[in-house]
Amino acid sequence: MKLINKSMLSVVITLSTASVYYAQQVQDTVKTKSNDIEQVVLTGVADIAKDRKTPVAVSTIKEAQIVEKLGNQEFPEILNTTPSVYATKAGGGFGDSKLNIRGFSQNNIAVMVNGMPVNDMENGAVYWSNWAGLSDVTSAMQVQRGLGSSKLAIASIGGTVNVLTRAADKKQGGIVSLGLGNDDYVKTLFAYNTGKSAKGWSSSFLMSRTAGSMYADGTKFEGYNYYFALGYNKPGGNHDFQFTITGAPQWHNQRSFASTIDNYINFNQDHDGTPDRRYNSDWGYLNGREYSARVNYYHKPVMSLNWDWTISEKSKLNTVVYASFGRGGGTNTTGSANGKSLNTFRDPVTGLYNFDAIYAANQASDPSKGVLIRNASINSHNWFGVISSFNHTFNENLKLSAGIDGRYYKGYHYQVVSDLLGGSGYLDKNNKNIGNNIVTATEGTDPKWNPFGGKLMDINNRIGYSNDSNVLWYGAFGQLEYNKNNFSAFVQGSVSNQGFQRIDNFIIDNVTKSKNGTIMPTTTDYKNLVGYNIKGGANYNIDEHHNVFGNVGYYEKQPFFNSIYRSNENVVSPDATNEKIFGVELGYGFRSAKFNANVNIYRTTWDDRYQRKTGLSYTAPVTNVRTTYYAEINGLSEVHQGIEFDANLTLNKFLSAYGMFSVGDWHYNGTANASLFNDADNSPFNLPGTSSNETTLNLDKVKVGESAQMTAALGITVTPVKDLKIDANWRYANKLYSSLDVYSYSSSSAKGALQLPDYHLFDVGISYKIRLNNPSQFFTIRGNVYNLFDTTYIAESLTAIHADDTPTGSTQTYEQAGRLYNGVAKANQVFFGFGRTWAATLSFNF
Repeated sequence: MKLINKSMLSVVITLSTASVYYAQQVQDTVKTKSNDIEQVVLTGVADIAKDRKTPVAVSTIKEAQIVEKLGNQEFPEILNTTPSVYATKAGGGFGDSKLNIRGFSQNNIAVMVNGMPVNDMENGAVYWSNWAGLSDVTSAMQVQRGLGSSKLAIASIGGTVNVLTRAADKKQGGIVSLGLGNDDYVKTLFAYNTGKSAKGWSSSFLMSRTAGSMYADGTKFEGYNYYFALGYNKPGGNHDFQFTITGAPQWHNQRSFASTIDNYINFNQDHDGTPDRRYNSDWGYLNGREYSARVNYYHKPVMSLNWDWTISEKSKLNTVVYASFGRGGGTNTTGSANGKSLNTFRDPVTGLYNFDAIYAANQASDPSKGVLIRNASINSHNWFGVISSFNHTFNENLKLSAGIDGRYYKGYHYQVVSDLLGGSGYLDKNNKNIGNNIVTATEGTDPKWNPFGGKLMDINNRIGYSNDSNVLWYGAFGQLEYNKNNFSAFVQGSVSNQGFQRIDNFIIDNVTKSKNGTIMPTTTDYKNLVGYNIKGGANYNIDEHHNVFGNVGYYEKQPFFNSIYRSNENVVSPDATNEKIFGVELGYGFRSAKFNANVNIYRTTWDDRYQRKTGLSYTAPVTNVRTTYYAEINGLSEVHQGIEFDANLTLNKFLSAYGMFSVGDWHYNGTANASLFNDADNSPFNLPGTSSNETTLNLDKVKVGESAQMTAALGITVTPVKDLKIDANWRYANKLYSSLDVYSYSSSSAKGALQLPDYHLFDVGISYKIRLNNPSQFFTIRGNVYNLFDTTYIAESLTAIHADDTPTGSTQTYEQAGRLYNGVAKANQVFFGFGRTWAATLSFNF
């Protein structure tokens, strides 16, 4: 039963706890704007939007809110009550969550930590499992939707997420905490800040461990987090140094494959006709222990040195030098045991893999004739960068910022044997330097703790593929800001050059070999592309309560690495071109001592987009053989437009509330071209009934999927007595569509994206502070329950099979055959959201 209908939704002033801390400090916010952020975090080169001054749509979340609300949720989920934000757990593995802003995926959202970009330099990806420890060290997180205020040459198409970590000179004190949650979740944490000494030295340290299982079956994990900061600022001096190092080594079993609704229902051991939301098709048991075919393991330590130099009263130089050394990968399976593929070992009752049977079959197999193994795809890197920004104030009205942004990225991509599963070796034929190669060396799934990288697997023990990448980035930026009375404005421009080079270690460079007899990998020349952006905006404070703003911008964004070298080949694509983005936004704000509100309208167009769509699969209707493939999609065109509203209210010291509502219209224009390839060997893959791997996607007016285009939230916080806080939150998602389905959209009769059922979620929390005689010492007890009413809902669908579609070999539609679940065809591959979960924390501050 729906608790809130659509007519109610149209009139409710949606309130949520996403910014309860704003509501509690509204009066201070009106007076001090955003200055308090800079007092508790490391800002450096970070561009922080200021209330009633910076003309962008922005939401800020403070450290206390993250500590209270996050619990055992994924880090991006703290943003789910922000307008136009949709964060999901995806498959549900630890750190496998996804973030969308205004319909744009996180590959096209600039994620910054203390002003440093963290999106993968090859594909823009953000792997939250590598940053799981950020929730422990974040002092504030600011989300700028749309163009954002960053001066760097980054294409923040959907928005910018600025994560600001604790500064070394945070006041003296520490914390010890223990967290518990559903499915054996345990988290322990210790942190201490020395405070700033008389000589200007300060330091901060944190260490934590998190382990347990996620809600989905077969998703055990273990992760650590360390953070160390050292600061120096000589009293009376004009130099401030901050060194930080942080890392989060982890391993976690995944649920990578989105099963069909049929399988969620068929493999529900209660056999009651309802889906088992916990079902995971990627695991089984080996020798009585949980064993997963899909394991992710990684360690990505990041080191940075921030130097802030106050040259004079009018000039300042902010510089950060940083380095990252990522090591790890993710596992899958390949090969066959006695001619049997992996799916033939699936238990027809439980839906799990029988790894004991695979083990036995491999033991009886000759490795020269093939075995079924678990492999690991390594995606390691070395990354170095520098950002330097010179800021000069001409007078009280005019300010100039200009600087450079340089980066170098070396990527290492190859496969190794993770587990022979009883076999004596694995035959690989892909390394042209060797030919037939029986590999016996294996690499485990424990993350490497070495913060400076560590040794890579020898090339003779690599299988499948082995290629390296070099990405060079150098750019310059400038911004002019004008401020006078109630008016502020800025104009900003940046230019960057990206150079891409690919090295294939499995292909012999015969030209080089003929010169000196040495076997060398095939290396391409650098492919250089120049991109730029220009944007500007203005804000006018009508009076102390009302303000209006607007901004406009244009980007020419270089495509990702896989757009230059498609289908994993050392061939530069002839039609690789810059992507074009144009955005415009208008906003209104209201501020008072008790009530704040914002309204924004926006429109963004995105042309000449390239996308590699991975994780696609086709299961033959008779043989039940599943083929996984990927698509190279070229010529995408999108429009994203909508309206957003958020507000917070402080009635008195006992009651506060916050709310938001957003609705968008995000759709594709025209058609796009797609080329399909097998995951296993990059050979062309032809869709059933076709004779070519080339297809045209009919996308005109098709809705952009993966993110709810209508969201709302309502929440309150009640403080009945001192130190006791009770909060409740309602969240609503509607107009949620399936992701881009290459198979469905290749048909001339394509019906467009599949709209999923809307849903409501309720969360509650309670906390109590126990104060001791020493004011700086206290205990805090916190408890959260997420999805209080255990609502069953579909969070995302990878396919667009409609109720009136007819399955292959049938004369009835899914609806006529009764193969629907909540109005959705059961053949769709989906991820269900988590059911009811909980978390509790006991912490001691001293």
